[in-house]
Amino acid sequence: MSGQIVVGVDGSATATAALEWAADDAARKGATLKIVCVREPWAGDFPFHTAPGLSDALREHCDEVLAAAAARARERAPEIEVTTDQVIGAVVERLKSESETADTLVLGSRGSGGFAGLVLGSVGMGVAGHAAGPVVIVRQAAQSVHGEIAVGYDGSVHGEAALEYAFEQARLRAARLHVVHAWQTPAFASRAVTYADLLQETFESESRMARQRLVLWRDKHPDVSVKESILCGHPVPALTDASRAADLVVVGSRGLGTLGSALLGSVSHGLLHRAHCPVAVVRPGRAPLR
Repeated sequence: MSGQIVVGVDGSATATAALEWAADDAARKGATLKIVCVREPWAGDFPFHTAPGLSDALREHCDEVLAAAAARARERAPEIEVTTDQVIGAVVERLKSESETADTLVLGSRGSGGFAGLVLGSVGMGVAGHAAGPVVIVRQAAQSVHGEIAVGYDGSVHGEAALEYAFEQARLRAARLHVVHAWQTPAFASRAVTYADLLQETFESESRMARQRLVLWRDKHPDVSVKESILCGHPVPALTDASRAADLVVVGSRGLGTLGSALLGSVSHGLLHRAHCPVAVVRPGRAPLR
């Protein structure tokens, strides 16, 4: 843990929302805030060395974006230390590098897109699938505080990492933790009515195991209020619904199931498009709690 939150900015509204989220998180954790503006080393189809005037304009614009973001962060959380950095390179690669020295990387879900060569936004899924630590994607500024953190938990290593991060967020915010465990019915089940009893038994067994695993987490975090939802259905709709009453929804970067080998799993991918609050995508790092 570096004690540093990194946020990418580009002057867009969602980047500003991400900046505010990152400043609040840094204040809660007593961490420093590093604000990064990434410029890709080309403008349109032309490399910078063929258009020096444009290169200077982009650099100046990025400086302005960083200065405005730093001022906003200090206004939002006067107690935190704020630094800025303008970096040049492929946006996903540079953000991945930033994540290696950060506790959390925070991004807006969309970028400005109106200034050639200044790139952020629409890269969240690529970064979330590769980043060294948690990545938080923010779509818009929070309109209200619900006092609840939602987390998807499937018992996988990635699910354990997500649960650990979610407990930390709930503790720091003095919020309730809503643990959602959604068990998916096998694809053949709808055509196999004779297996109804077996499927019910399997679901009940899965529910018991989920509750047993969560007992260990409750014991390790007695100061966090926990609500459990164990249901039969796809995780994306279940977590999307939970996100309506949450300040943050947390998922592993991938989990159990047929898409488990994907760099960004189907649940985290789907939730990034549908959630009603910021989404934290967490990869396993430190050993999960047991």
